[in-house]
Amino acid sequence: MAEFEEVSRKSKLHPKPTGLKLQYGTAGFRTTAKHLDHVMFRMGLLAVLRSKKTRSTIGVMVTASHNPEDDNGVKLIDPMGEMVALTWEEYASQLANAEQEELLHSLNDIVKKETIDMSQEARVIVGRDTRPSSESLSRAVFDGVQCLGSHFHDYGLVTTPQLHYMVYCQNTQGSATLEDYYKKHSQAFLHLTKNAPVHANAQRRLLVDGANGIGALKLRELEAFLQKQLLVALFNDGSTGKLNHLCGADYVKVQQKPPQGIQMEVGERCCSFDGDADRIVYYYTNSDGHFHLLDGDKIATLISTFLKELITEAGLDLQVAAVQTAYANGSSTRFLEDTMKMTVVCTKTGVKHLHHAAQKFDVGVYFEANGHGTVLFSRAAEEQIHQLAKSPDITNEKKHAIQLLDNTVNLINQTVGDALSDMLLIEAVLAVRGMGVQDWDAMYTDLPNRQLKVKVADRRVISTTDAERRVVSPAGLQEAIDKLVAKYQQARSFVRPSGTEDVVRIYAEADTQESADALAHEVSLAVYNLAGGVGEEPKPLKL
Repeated sequence: MAEFEEVSRKSKLHPKPTGLKLQYGTAGFRTTAKHLDHVMFRMGLLAVLRSKKTRSTIGVMVTASHNPEDDNGVKLIDPMGEMVALTWEEYASQLANAEQEELLHSLNDIVKKETIDMSQEARVIVGRDTRPSSESLSRAVFDGVQCLGSHFHDYGLVTTPQLHYMVYCQNTQGSATLEDYYKKHSQAFLHLTKNAPVHANAQRRLLVDGANGIGALKLRELEAFLQKQLLVALFNDGSTGKLNHLCGADYVKVQQKPPQGIQMEVGERCCSFDGDADRIVYYYTNSDGHFHLLDGDKIATLISTFLKELITEAGLDLQVAAVQTAYANGSSTRFLEDTMKMTVVCTKTGVKHLHHAAQKFDVGVYFEANGHGTVLFSRAAEEQIHQLAKSPDITNEKKHAIQLLDNTVNLINQTVGDALSDMLLIEAVLAVRGMGVQDWDAMYTDLPNRQLKVKVADRRVISTTDAERRVVSPAGLQEAIDKLVAKYQQARSFVRPSGTEDVVRIYAEADTQESADALAHEVSLAVYNLAGGVGEEPKPLKL
């Protein structure tokens, strides 16, 4: 095709390492940055094809999120700010893995399969995080877009959720700026908190660990719009430390301890973003120095109970559901179902699975345990809330609740999990309820848990069902897990194959940390013996 003549010429400037194979997953492509130049060029090409197919603006985000600084990655963003369609994930892998001489054939194959009109105008927007490699890799994306005669808009340094938001706004409102993003979310926050009761804990500062990444830069910009109604002390702002090194949401969640570089006092509210600011976790230490983590489960519980109470007070007939994965702590599930009488559904790991499940309800709250999540309101629910907020006939008893609910809708970035938006929402809920971080933590007590992984020759030998909570193969493994779980109180355990490497991930929880650790170790031995473990046999955890 004549349109691809420039592609043939320019692709030689972005050569693919011979034999390199990469797979587009939930998080897009991620690997060592030096291996990604050809991938970025080709994702620029694919974004143009996707834009022509959908006749909409498509986003390309250059980031590797919580990965180490030397890594990088890329993900495509679909018209409504959602992750790219599954079929196009396959096209992305096909295009990235095509050897140099096969590239034009792969492009033609996608055009034919999708019946793409190449004369259709395309619109692509691009953003990047603060990694040293991100600027040059973005230029490779630009080359790919321009090869097909299309134009792009470079948003430069943005968080991943901000670019998702920009894509949505470009396709629904025709334009989008970072200032629009800051104004919308800050105004909703200010409206929500203006009538909050005076509470000593609500007036104290919030300590934020920016993971030495893009979230720190964008929090500084957001602060200018908050009229000093939220006092932020920012640590790990990128001025000295390395991105995600001994800090950030993933580090805090996995290590179960505060990040380095933060100076926290007893009882202070603290939170951590991850490298591209789509995850957030909260934490504090009590008077005896014990570390308390409030992860995605705690965040989902705080937000979903707040929304359910407002909906009830406003007299609305809307179903609020919490969407979890198998990694959700059992205590959170029991609290939501038994105490709050809420609908709770479990789905496969991965944000796209939670997002789709949440879309089935009037109000769907989803957070992975790692702190990645948001709230989705159906279009009908949003309309009902907005109309009732404007109604002159609403009683005073219901008016306050519906106004709070209306501002809450406006505060949430519904396209994707957003650390900045989620932080404002959490702070607003705590202020409105007059709660401190310890009050929040006391809503329920997490069961002790442990996560491990076992290296195997081929992760595909593990297959699961029931939202990844039970093993189908290899034979005998689920029976072995069931017997081990039966040895402990309030215990459960599941295993699932990694989506990116030949390891099997193990989760265990029980009534004590000692029991959770022992169960996790015993299950890891069962996986090692029955699923083809390689390397050293798993050793007992040091307690």
